[in-house]
Amino acid sequence: MLAGPADFPGIAARAAQLRAAIDEANTRYYVLDAPTLSDAEYDRLLRELQDIEATYPELVMPDSPTQRVGATPLKAFSEVAHVIPMLSLNNAFSEAEVAAFDRRVREGLEQDDKVIEYAVEPKFDGLAVALHYQRGVFVQGATRGDGFSGEDVSANLRTIHAIPMRLAMRNPPEWLEVRGEVLMLRRDFVRLNEIALEKGEKIFVNPRNAAAGSLRQLDPKMTAQRRLSFFAYGVGRVQGFELPDTHAAVMDRLAEMRLPVSSERAVVSGVDGLMRYFEALGARREVLPFDIDGAVYKVNRLADQAALGFVSRAPRFAIAHKYPAQEEVTQVEGIDVQVGRTGALTPVARLKPVFVGGVTVTNATLHNEDEVRRKDVRVGDSVIVRRAGDVIPEVVGVVLERRPMLDLVTPEYPPFSMPVTCPECGAPVVRLDGEAAARCSNGLSCPAQRKQALIHFASRRAMDIEGLGDKLVDQLVDKGLLQTPADLYRLEQAQLAGLERMADRSAENLLQAIEASRGRELARFIFALGIRNVGEQTAKDLARHFGNLDALAAADESALQQVSDVGPVVAASMRAFFSEPHNQSVIKRLRLAGAWKDGEARANVAGELLGKTFVLTGTLPNLSRDAAKALIEAQGGKVAGSVSKKTDYVVAGAEPGSKFTKAQELGIRILDETTFLDLINGGGNK
Repeated sequence: MLAGPADFPGIAARAAQLRAAIDEANTRYYVLDAPTLSDAEYDRLLRELQDIEATYPELVMPDSPTQRVGATPLKAFSEVAHVIPMLSLNNAFSEAEVAAFDRRVREGLEQDDKVIEYAVEPKFDGLAVALHYQRGVFVQGATRGDGFSGEDVSANLRTIHAIPMRLAMRNPPEWLEVRGEVLMLRRDFVRLNEIALEKGEKIFVNPRNAAAGSLRQLDPKMTAQRRLSFFAYGVGRVQGFELPDTHAAVMDRLAEMRLPVSSERAVVSGVDGLMRYFEALGARREVLPFDIDGAVYKVNRLADQAALGFVSRAPRFAIAHKYPAQEEVTQVEGIDVQVGRTGALTPVARLKPVFVGGVTVTNATLHNEDEVRRKDVRVGDSVIVRRAGDVIPEVVGVVLERRPMLDLVTPEYPPFSMPVTCPECGAPVVRLDGEAAARCSNGLSCPAQRKQALIHFASRRAMDIEGLGDKLVDQLVDKGLLQTPADLYRLEQAQLAGLERMADRSAENLLQAIEASRGRELARFIFALGIRNVGEQTAKDLARHFGNLDALAAADESALQQVSDVGPVVAASMRAFFSEPHNQSVIKRLRLAGAWKDGEARANVAGELLGKTFVLTGTLPNLSRDAAKALIEAQGGKVAGSVSKKTDYVVAGAEPGSKFTKAQELGIRILDETTFLDLINGGGNK
């Protein structure tokens, strides 16, 4: 609650403090490309200032952040005035606020008893721009800037392939201003940072920051090297063109002009429709190719938009409904080191609990020693933590301005150093040339590696031993009942029944699951061994090529590299594994237990599908994806996840998506279920 009139001087001082903090955050984000506040912190400061100014209108200043949209344009770019201001949107954070927005719309239109139709679309997390087309030809583009004037970034916008230089229409208008968002797709963001790391350059915190920094490069050649995307979300100034009656129809017309528009847009009715869209979009948020931070709701009829009009900094006919923040700022209370299945040491930040991405986060990965040093994360630091969906929380940056200091130049805490001995077993830690991870040198004799190796061995896509979870493995290893995977096949019911939370029935079920795992296919057994760099698909390729484990274990690096996708690194890992006497002993015991069954080598079997690459897309009428994959692999083929020039066939069902389109563009043969089965059975035209 705000204080009463007696505290007015303190409230005025707080408003001034908030204005200064928000202005500083705007400068660092939009001008310097060096953000120090998370989205959630910025929103809280702005909402607090809005509340103060709503209660005390006399504190509203002309230069308040609530009265303008963005930041001052850089002097390096010429200024472009917006004939129609590019205003931002007010935000809603709850269903109650969405309902209040709908009520204001109905009251403003004097339609209290009607259900309003809304156009809805994702709230892109990028940089707003205006594209100007004169008689259908792109002539100028500008950033939003402060909403009334922005920066002329025409040369940089021309490098974005998604933006057409000429509109696809027969009779283009005299003037059309298209408004939209420049952003960086997630895959392009990952690649940009990979290249930056290779060159030892600064990496970006998130795709939005990368897009803003890339678009505002003084040299267009630099912008062209960073793959940016664009999505239109509306229009501004229009001359010589009659707009349709609704926003949704406007977006359809823009799409017809070959301007990129979101396929996630829709038209809904009332608050119930808005909330259903918000929840459905949120459920798909992590699989979208770009970042979003909410949904945008706009009254669909343009006449109603005009009737509702604007407040000082935002339209009355639209609002942004934001998802819980995926980034927050918290403090590092300590840095621990965890040991993984392959012995890799991973530094993990212990954090002051913070609510981010819908959960309370207390730990976040720091990945490896190089990442900790590059980010210079120290105990006591305030850090930006990011969590998206089910992704493990990570520290993406340090807020250096908040670092605890002994004096003006000396940090209170020293830089982090990776331990020289394993925190689990005390063995020496080594780091091989060309590897980012430091590793414990003790192999399966290290308890941490032993536990993780056993959990992997029992996992569903490996030996599939149901009921052998993390906590049970911890007990079995700690009590000395399990040293290697081979010990699983010697466990007795009396040993299991004495463990915590293991009654006779549970023990019996686990023993049955272990018994059922005997005789697994060779590919699953190879994968279960947990050989470094050998994933599920590589294990299948190896089993198909060699046919039995003895041939695989005896193969030298040259022979191993004859297998598809096995290069020098994978071959070296395998030779190191099969040359280790301890591993040889474990495999011998697993053979006596009948853990796997050898097959027949298929690499030398004649057949036109051998070595062919398939891609599956869409829903087949009768076959599940796993069933289709099994048929392909049984014939010596391989299933890939994406379409490329190396793809031989694409098997397409209902609603096939972008893989189908790309296959058409590349001229790859596309099969439906019937022709696919004909091919598998030898009756198709190969």
